[in-house]
Amino acid sequence: MNRDSDVHVEKEKVLVFDTTLRDGEQSPGATLNVEEKLDIARQLSRLGVDICEAGFPIASPGDFEAVRRIAEEVGPMVEGRPSGEPMVIAGLARANKEDIQHAYDAVKSAPRHRIHTFLATSDIHLQYKLKIDREECIDQVIEAVSFAKTMCDDVEFSPEDAGRSDPQFLVQVLGEAIKAGATTLNIPDTVGYTTPEEFGWLIQYLIENTPGADNVVWSVHCHNDLGMATANTLAAVKNGARQVEVTINGIGERAGNTSLEEVVMAIHTRPQVFDITTNIDTSQIMLASQMVSSFTGMLVQPNKAIVGANAFAHEAGIHQHGMLQNEQTYEIMRPETVGLTASKLVLGKHSGKAAYKKRIEELGYTDLDGADLRQAVNRLKRVADKKKVITDADIRAIVADEIYQPPETWKLNQIQVSCGDVAMATATVSLTGPDGEEIRDAALGTGPVDAAYQAINRIVGISPKLVEYGINAVTEGMDAQAEASIRIEADNGGATYALNPQTGATFQRAYSGHGASTDIVVASARAYVSALNKLLADRDDDAHAAVEL
Repeated sequence: MNRDSDVHVEKEKVLVFDTTLRDGEQSPGATLNVEEKLDIARQLSRLGVDICEAGFPIASPGDFEAVRRIAEEVGPMVEGRPSGEPMVIAGLARANKEDIQHAYDAVKSAPRHRIHTFLATSDIHLQYKLKIDREECIDQVIEAVSFAKTMCDDVEFSPEDAGRSDPQFLVQVLGEAIKAGATTLNIPDTVGYTTPEEFGWLIQYLIENTPGADNVVWSVHCHNDLGMATANTLAAVKNGARQVEVTINGIGERAGNTSLEEVVMAIHTRPQVFDITTNIDTSQIMLASQMVSSFTGMLVQPNKAIVGANAFAHEAGIHQHGMLQNEQTYEIMRPETVGLTASKLVLGKHSGKAAYKKRIEELGYTDLDGADLRQAVNRLKRVADKKKVITDADIRAIVADEIYQPPETWKLNQIQVSCGDVAMATATVSLTGPDGEEIRDAALGTGPVDAAYQAINRIVGISPKLVEYGINAVTEGMDAQAEASIRIEADNGGATYALNPQTGATFQRAYSGHGASTDIVVASARAYVSALNKLLADRDDDAHAAVEL
């Protein structure tokens, strides 16, 4: 007689569809350039993401180029992937031939590619946004999916605002999508309206009642407007969904999307509840989180599940006592599982470059070339002269500040400030311009940071609007490094996103910047120059369109 424990049963897989580069980038201010998108896509591949939605190709020439390059350069990448197969590269398209053609042209060079098309199905969207009836909706879905199928075997269809759609009408639409050739059906809770019980029921109802349901992969895409995106996604998985659409750090429209790290670690940590698994290498989660945070300028809140600074911190005495006796008393997962490892080397000003290099590589930055690695090590050595011990947090901040920055149109050389409670704040700044010439100028301000920004504006010749400014200590202590994150908007009616190309509604595009230093004014100036470089690089680009799924 065989006991269950003696029989190895292969667990069913849930596919992880990451939309950080599409829906995530639609977060206000989360603007990414092509090189940043490529770096994130490579990390998503190492993470083990099954499908990467690389963008919305028809949105702009820049978005098309980013998706095309990801398909061409990252699509074939297999080394380091847990599944041993190339990542599927997907492009989003509205339910019309022009969008679908653009999406296919952008992703076709990837060994495994997908067209993801969508059309709203809720009565409120049909009446007020699309201005069509249900019969016209079905006809458009059939036409769009059929056209996509002529170019690509892997076609995903999403009924936008499914969470507020008539379930019986959804069965009709989805049945026709299957007959037209859809291989994945994605059910979006576009506005984060449903509760876990409702959404789980909806997924079960659709799987049980849609003709041909057994021939497709059922997927879910949840937004976090009521704080239930992860709970709704997991409820859907319990009811038969086998693809989850997520973003790193949960970024996305409004309150964001379902968080990849939360869904993956819930499945990983509670196997007795979720008798399934994923292809994700969880040890790559932290690096992906920090990369996305650095590139977008969107800081992760300290109490964020899995990747927040406090996720594995214990301050209360009773907690610390329990942890000393047995880590499982207050930790349901180990920090090493998500890529947080305790340093085995104490790094300081007397440490050699080899020790710094080894620790950088241990933290996951294995793809830095020789010049980037030397640049980061040299910066760490300079910081070590100012503080006694270099921590992993310091290393991550410096790598982000040195390596994960936009191409430098302007480079910050030096900054000096004078300020006080009775003196007018003054800043003198030295920048190197695009022609290699050093330019110096000075300005007054309401404080040292404002004075520095005014001096930089005088040199660069533009005066963008500062819409967000934040400063955060990387580590504890008086000698802690500071990380500055800012967002700016052009002051001259510059590039905008088209929120919905069908309505033409737009909003001003924002540009994020990131900087780190033991001096908060220097960190702030570096962040400002970083954001300015993004603005200047994008100033002549076409207006970007965005669409909410």
